[in-house]
Amino acid sequence: MENDIKKTNSTYREALKQCLREALQNDQRVFLMGEDVGRYGGAFAVSKGLLEEFGEERIMDVPLSEAGFVGAGIGAAIAGMKPIVEVMTINFSLLALDQIVNNAATLLHMSGGQINVPVVIRIGCGIGRQLAAQHSHSWEAFYAHIPGLIVLSIGTHEDARNMLHTALQSPDPVILFEYTAMLNLEKEIPTDASPVDITKAKVRREGKDISIITYGSGVYKSVEAATQLAAMGIDAEVIDLRVLRPLDEDTFLASVSKTHRAIVVEEAWRSVSISSEISSRIMEKAFYDLDAPVQRLCGIEVPIPYPNHLEEKAIPQTIDIVNAVKKMIHHD
Repeated sequence: MENDIKKTNSTYREALKQCLREALQNDQRVFLMGEDVGRYGGAFAVSKGLLEEFGEERIMDVPLSEAGFVGAGIGAAIAGMKPIVEVMTINFSLLALDQIVNNAATLLHMSGGQINVPVVIRIGCGIGRQLAAQHSHSWEAFYAHIPGLIVLSIGTHEDARNMLHTALQSPDPVILFEYTAMLNLEKEIPTDASPVDITKAKVRREGKDISIITYGSGVYKSVEAATQLAAMGIDAEVIDLRVLRPLDEDTFLASVSKTHRAIVVEEAWRSVSISSEISSRIMEKAFYDLDAPVQRLCGIEVPIPYPNHLEEKAIPQTIDIVNAVKKMIHHD
């Protein structure tokens, strides 16, 4: 029974750390490598204290060379280890694109199925905390474009607590997006770890009037928007995509066939985005289930500004989701 599950309050940061700690405890092949993950405790304090607990051979500070240490992680994975490679923010991952796209993603295919690359690459992602145009990006679509990668988005505390465990069981390279704007956010989560199916999207709230399809930082905003809409008589279903490659289209198509309306919410820029792909698949495979065109609510297409009030205006907020859904329903 759900009511019998023991729960505790946790920040998103602590949920990530607890999952990371347990992964290190459970398998001696697992180790963490990245910039400042050891003595400094991680750029966002996710690995704070782990160096003292596990030692330098398993919590490795590395030189400032993403191509170098991501490549080393790929090599360790091929050799039978279970490396967790931390890339501080997603803009820095561009420096390792050759290793990720041309090596990790392709080696299984190019070796005729002989070489697996079970590396997990954790990347700080999303918009918030006034990191400005240098470090504020929602570039998940870059990686979701690449065959050979599994691309996951941690949009809830429960997934932050559990998703890494399942990712480490994958024989294929996994990109794991963690959202820096959520690090201090506190939620109630189950005390014990539970498996996360990294092949399926998740229905976060059931409804019958409209499907709100989202991921990452959009999940909690969409759930809150659905709560507010319920008070207005609009019953919204919230789908957390969770897996950005390969997309679990069955879940969101089933939702659309039930609600007959869909809006896709994401922080990323609208052009050539995850929402573009979701919208296309709905139009291709569920067109006759729709009572209205699919709508998209995305980030404003500008480099992300530093001032807090402009940063907030640059991405969809809860009130924007509420207003967009009301407009769709009332137009019908």
